[in-house]
Amino acid sequence: MASESLAPSTSNDSETSCVSMVDVLREEEELEADATAVLGDSDIHNCTYPAGYIPRQALYSCLTCNGQAGVCLACSYECHEGHDLCELYTKRNFRCDCGNDKFPNNKCKLYPTKDAFNAQNTYNQNFKGLYCVCTRPYPDPEDEIEDEMIQCIICEDWYHGRHLGNKDIPSDYEEMICTGCMQKYDFLWAYNIYSQETKKIESAESTDAVDVGEKRKRSCSPEGGERKSMETSLPTCKGDAETTCCDTEPVMKKAKVEKSEKEPEAVDPCVLKQLLSREEMARDCATFWKAGWRNKLCVCPDCKEMYKDRGISFIIDESDTVTAYEKRGKDKQTPSSQYDKGLQALSSMDRIQQVEVIQGFNDMKSELSTYLKKFADDGKVVKAEDIREFFSHMEARKRQRAAAPFQYFCK
Repeated sequence: MASESLAPSTSNDSETSCVSMVDVLREEEELEADATAVLGDSDIHNCTYPAGYIPRQALYSCLTCNGQAGVCLACSYECHEGHDLCELYTKRNFRCDCGNDKFPNNKCKLYPTKDAFNAQNTYNQNFKGLYCVCTRPYPDPEDEIEDEMIQCIICEDWYHGRHLGNKDIPSDYEEMICTGCMQKYDFLWAYNIYSQETKKIESAESTDAVDVGEKRKRSCSPEGGERKSMETSLPTCKGDAETTCCDTEPVMKKAKVEKSEKEPEAVDPCVLKQLLSREEMARDCATFWKAGWRNKLCVCPDCKEMYKDRGISFIIDESDTVTAYEKRGKDKQTPSSQYDKGLQALSSMDRIQQVEVIQGFNDMKSELSTYLKKFADDGKVVKAEDIREFFSHMEARKRQRAAAPFQYFCK
């Protein structure tokens, strides 16, 4: 059945636009997917405090109780209903604060026995409802520029795209590291610059293999003389020790023989040291990384210890990514979505029932917009009891319409 046949027709001059039921279900599916991405791997019924410092979970900051604390999803529903909550999206290695000494007047209803403080929790300006280097709220009522917000995967603050110092933001990135974190952990520039140069080399016509673990690289001298072993350069010419390059075949063969008579040199397993030995220039901007970049970071014992000492061991953990978190949430969901269930229910209706459903939805949408506009005009917060009151009135009007005689007329 065509989707456009499910909606009542309207004139072009009508101020109220109608949508098909399939459009409604598709919009519901998109909202469901967004909610699943953020909340799918979180517990909606139980406080997460007993689980300790969870690798990643959805968190909220209650500005009504304390603007410098975080509560889990279940506590946001049960213990802070009707409060001014700030959605923090997800944070790593955090333990629920609800009911501890940060909330002297609001004890946790789900898990009241908690330590006074969570010493390992870290807090940034997001917990106060502020974001980016501009330290503004989101959405910002004074900002008229439409701009996306992007989360740094290290400090986990959110930034306006225009405040990252980049002229162009790539469309195929998976993770972003902000300017401040790139300055703090400047060794990451070595990996970022290497990935850019590797892309150029792979696209060139060259038979040389680029290997970040290779200790010695060969290049031609400016005069076209013998090759020199270079630790700090990438290949700049074609061929290897057995092929000609810059008319130096006799020299290359001689060099090969001399090298074979020497003991092989020990190879340093640290990829980072090899990359840092090259000449690079850090820029004053954020960096954007494609999927799988964490697997390219050096994991030698020295680097692992460095990550640990600097508190960023998570950067070599693929399960730490938001993408992995969202996938875990989606895997927990039932195969049948609300969209699928809605289509099944819609297919069981006749034409008159379909029209009644879409008319009811449009009426509800219009009345809800009018109802919520009053709160916006008065600057009031919409509470759960306000929504319950609205739908209670809607249900009463529905019963009144059902009791009245109604007929369909054919023209």
